[in-house]
Amino acid sequence: MKTRLPLAYQILVFQAAIILLSALIGAAAAVWQASQELDRQSEQRSLAIAESVASNASIQQALLAGDPGAAIQQTAETIRRSTSASYVVVTDARGIRYSHPNAALIGKPVDEDPGPVLAGQTWVGVQRGTLGVSARGKAPIFDQGQVIGMVSVGFLEPPLAERLLGELPGFATSLLPSLAIGVIASWVLAWRLKRQTFGLEPYEIAGLLEEREASLQGIHEGAIATDSDGTITLANDEARRLLMLPDNCVGRKVAQVLPQGRLLKFLSGGLKDEDEVLLAGERVLVASRRAILVRGREIGHVATLRDTTELTGLARGLGVDSLTDALRAQAHEFANRLHTIAGLMQMGRVEDAMELIAQTSGLHQELTESLLERVGDPVLGALLLAKAAIASERGIELRVSDDTVMTRSSAGRAQGARSIGSEDLITLLGNLIDNALDAAAASSERWVSVSVNEQDGELVINVHDSGAGIPAGVDGQIFQEGFSTKAGPNRKRRGFGLALVRQVARRNGGDVSVTNDGGAHFTVRVPLQVGAAR
Repeated sequence: MKTRLPLAYQILVFQAAIILLSALIGAAAAVWQASQELDRQSEQRSLAIAESVASNASIQQALLAGDPGAAIQQTAETIRRSTSASYVVVTDARGIRYSHPNAALIGKPVDEDPGPVLAGQTWVGVQRGTLGVSARGKAPIFDQGQVIGMVSVGFLEPPLAERLLGELPGFATSLLPSLAIGVIASWVLAWRLKRQTFGLEPYEIAGLLEEREASLQGIHEGAIATDSDGTITLANDEARRLLMLPDNCVGRKVAQVLPQGRLLKFLSGGLKDEDEVLLAGERVLVASRRAILVRGREIGHVATLRDTTELTGLARGLGVDSLTDALRAQAHEFANRLHTIAGLMQMGRVEDAMELIAQTSGLHQELTESLLERVGDPVLGALLLAKAAIASERGIELRVSDDTVMTRSSAGRAQGARSIGSEDLITLLGNLIDNALDAAAASSERWVSVSVNEQDGELVINVHDSGAGIPAGVDGQIFQEGFSTKAGPNRKRRGFGLALVRQVARRNGGDVSVTNDGGAHFTVRVPLQVGAAR
């Protein structure tokens, strides 16, 4: 396995390299700037010496006389030594040297073009000559307004490396403290980063991030995290799908991406229970919310969401639960009758036992045949039979009106003409009858009336009970998710039946209403045709 350099060492190396590089660049810039300044000073000094030599009367006379006795060379060398110049060169009007530190070059023309100076102009600059690169100053020699020659004075420049070496002691004096401060700062920074990242190296953090993303997107549950201000910090794909969140939800407030309701209240911490059953659109979610603690401090919350619609097939489950309750009720009822028949047989009252058997068989057969003949739809008939058995067990009379008729051809096929399916019909009628049975059980008359028929292109469902009716002031709240007037240990699991009824009715283009008429009277109207529902 390849050895990785720890973060602290990486920061230290990079910091030291940055300091060294910055110091070198700064030193080079400083040396270059100082060199430019020295060149300007040397140029001006050279020009001043050149102008002084050019105005020297002995130089002028000797130049006019053709330099008898090499007087110009002697005078130039004297001036060169006294001014510490690198050279003092005097030429005639043709550029022929009359003086030079190298006597072998006297009598030879200069290497540079003397034209501008011999035209009567001074010149300063840096040039390379026979002695090397030098900062020069050149001045013309006048006699009665005529240029008779020129003077060139220069100071040789030391190489850049030599200049850098000369600055090295001062450079080291400023670099070493800076480097020491940088090393200490790097170590402190590395220690702080190490503490903030829980001792993890960058590649370990990257690996954890990849694993976290893979885990969050791989789990079937939705996961959504918020900080202490209610801002979404994380939402996996399943949470976005279940809550229908926009792609840019991360970084926004929960209230900005969710409508008002129990779901928003739950995610905002308005509900005290940690586990809740919530409605999100047409989905029923089981949600759990937990606090996120870091070093004993709460920094936010994470909520997990499970779609019970997919988990148990909610609409189908309602029908299965009804049939299960019906089977249990029938088993309980038949067990009581069998015990009675067994007692009659033991007492020798055979005729009474046979009469009870015939009465029981005929009663259930008559109820079954009556419902199937009048209703016509097997789904509706089976549901009403199941509810009748449950009502019988609870001592409640289930009255199915004579106008309850729904043809089989209109019974909730996937490709049929009806806009409502069998599962939606079970949800609508099953929840309404269950609520009516609960209300009737608390009354003295104890009856529930059910009517299902087709009127003017609509499926009309009426469920009427003998209960106390809808309490005053809450008729507009009974269809809200989580609202319930029933008491009991499972109160937080209640308040979804009527919300589902309204949701299913509206999804199919209809609606549900309620009135008080000697008890609660619920009416559901849903268009029969798909086109009407849309």
